[in-house]
Amino acid sequence: MLARMAGAERSRGASFACVALAYLAGGAAAAAAARAVAGAPAWAAVAAADAAATLAVFAFSRAFDNSSVYDPYWSVAPMVIAPALALGPGRASGAALPAVRTALVLVLVLAWGARLTWNWARGWRGLHHEDWRYVDLRSQTGRGYWLVSLVGLHFMPTICVYAGCLPLLAVFAGGAARPAGPLDAAAALVTAAAVALEATADEQLRAHRLAHPAPAPTLATGLWAFCRHPNYLGEILFWWGLFLFGLAADPRAWWTGAGALVITALFVFVSVPLAEKRALARRPEYALHVKRVPALLPRPWRRAGAA
Repeated sequence: MLARMAGAERSRGASFACVALAYLAGGAAAAAAARAVAGAPAWAAVAAADAAATLAVFAFSRAFDNSSVYDPYWSVAPMVIAPALALGPGRASGAALPAVRTALVLVLVLAWGARLTWNWARGWRGLHHEDWRYVDLRSQTGRGYWLVSLVGLHFMPTICVYAGCLPLLAVFAGGAARPAGPLDAAAALVTAAAVALEATADEQLRAHRLAHPAPAPTLATGLWAFCRHPNYLGEILFWWGLFLFGLAADPRAWWTGAGALVITALFVFVSVPLAEKRALARRPEYALHVKRVPALLPRPWRRAGAA
């Protein structure tokens, strides 16, 4: 039946209804998994719920023959994980949570997730469209594509997001419950700046694409004049901001920085190279842009158009 739904009416409305159904199923699977491990440490409960939700969404990706059904998971999952940890029974000894830190983290995670999900939704064309990276992977892997999709396109990002959310365990499920202080202020500044940076970069990119037919020329104005991927930079900084919140809650949670490191490596070694390869193949002027503008870390004295 799902295959018929995917193949019949491909309007954006019907496509969004199908994706919503997939995420409702994912939420139900996550809740069932969390109940099944009731009493387990918070990290284990989140891992079990995350894995169950990913498998449920993958089932819909397979049924609709479109791995892009999974795309919003990156921003949706933290919007569920953070409130679940804040409101759930996983806090050590039932310790009271510092109200300021709790509010800051919840507001920033929800603002980031809602904004990023909206950005995906307004640009998604529907179930007739699949991310170009997945299309390329299909042609390269042939009959093994769905195994590759399960491991590489579904579970690998889930693991990255889970790792990035590890500081939330220190914030919401740890026993230290340290009062909010200067490090919380620094964390809030980094995280809020990251959300603003990513949102501004996405808006500039969207306006550029709407103003030019595909393939649009290289965007080299606004934030994009200072680095080639300011949206990715904002995304990376967001996860480092969460890490700072984790440190503020419990200095012993230094190890949760592994999540931000993993996500940074994902963008530096996977996302940026893939985007660069595609841009170089589609835009003759992009090679010069690469020479003049850094990939991620801005150097104000070297921006597009600078002498």
